[in-house]
Amino acid sequence: MHSAFSSFRGFSGQRDLRTAGDLCREVPFVDAEGSNALVMEIFSARRDMGSLAVIEGLRPIGLINRDIFMSQMSKPFHRELYDKKSCIAFMDKEPLIVEADVSIETLAFRTVDAGEKALVDGFIVTRGGRFSGVGSGLELVSAVAQMQAEKNRQIMQSIEYASVIQRAMLRASDDTLSTQLRDVAMVWEPRDVVGGDFYHFAAFPHGWFGAVADCTGHGVPGAFMTLLASASLSKAIEQIGPRDPAALLAAVNRNVKGLLGQVNGDAAGHQSNDGLDTAFFWLDASENVLHFAGARVALHILPPDAAEFQTIAADRMGVGYVDSRADYAWNLRAIAAPAGSLIFICTDGLTDQIGGPRNISFGRRRILDVIHAHRGESPWTICERVRQALAHWQGVQPRRDDVTFFCARI
Repeated sequence: MHSAFSSFRGFSGQRDLRTAGDLCREVPFVDAEGSNALVMEIFSARRDMGSLAVIEGLRPIGLINRDIFMSQMSKPFHRELYDKKSCIAFMDKEPLIVEADVSIETLAFRTVDAGEKALVDGFIVTRGGRFSGVGSGLELVSAVAQMQAEKNRQIMQSIEYASVIQRAMLRASDDTLSTQLRDVAMVWEPRDVVGGDFYHFAAFPHGWFGAVADCTGHGVPGAFMTLLASASLSKAIEQIGPRDPAALLAAVNRNVKGLLGQVNGDAAGHQSNDGLDTAFFWLDASENVLHFAGARVALHILPPDAAEFQTIAADRMGVGYVDSRADYAWNLRAIAAPAGSLIFICTDGLTDQIGGPRNISFGRRRILDVIHAHRGESPWTICERVRQALAHWQGVQPRRDDVTFFCARI
């Protein structure tokens, strides 16, 4: 019970205006001097009542649980012993009593504090301290559930609109991939409605730039990071151009660290230790040379006459994290890329997906084997083969992370 109501506390925004008075039912009550025979008469006439309030001078002092009362009075000789005695003998002397204007949210937490009996027996509602009626614990649970469902609906609407914003951020890259680059394919599958992966592609007169990135987290936190990291990358390209991926990584690293206050390498002193793993590359179209720099994301290239993929390892330094040095210089690698070569980049959501007969990770080797087996097909077909292999491997296992991968024939 506690965890259900505790999750209710976490929602922000406009509060529900319903109060305890909305759950109050006007029902019979009994005076403190009333007999147990009278209580029996009321319960027999009102089988819908789970509890009966005990009043003294118009102020409630207790609550009689129907099931407990009927069970006790059904014992041998109890009617003879207790019928004429005061009803306070079977009364809970510490019921939950709330004013009618108390909010449902406050009532929910007071119910938690009162314990399970408040859900079973219900609660007494007063107006100005005087008895007004009784509320049902089950109706309270229903009211909280309805309020939470409405808040969840509002949150999902916000997240769905956040997805529109995130996809708009990727639209320029999608346009580049579809209209200006030949033989390329991009797969971007957030684990949730929004995700922590992003990509960036841009065509220039003498070549084109590409980036595939995996930011900290997934869902909404990851999506926030993609906006920050993507903006940092766009700013860096505008300032220093697209030809030096290593310099771009260094610029994005400094900017992300500055924006998140991750500047002195002490993780204990920061609320945030976030960043991204990414691969940046520049394809010089005139020389067929690929310039690559990676932060924990490798690039794989398969020349047309090669028997195996060549993997270009990334630096083992992430971008923007507390322990990433602000002055770190990533290695820039130049790789010959003969016409017809395949290049492939993916985030770890693809390689780390659990599945298969032994519930182990999909792994890089399986992915490259699928691509190698279909190397003669188009990048879009290759990506679809990889997607199908992933789905088969995943089976009934849940998706662990965002999945993003890129394939191109250059």
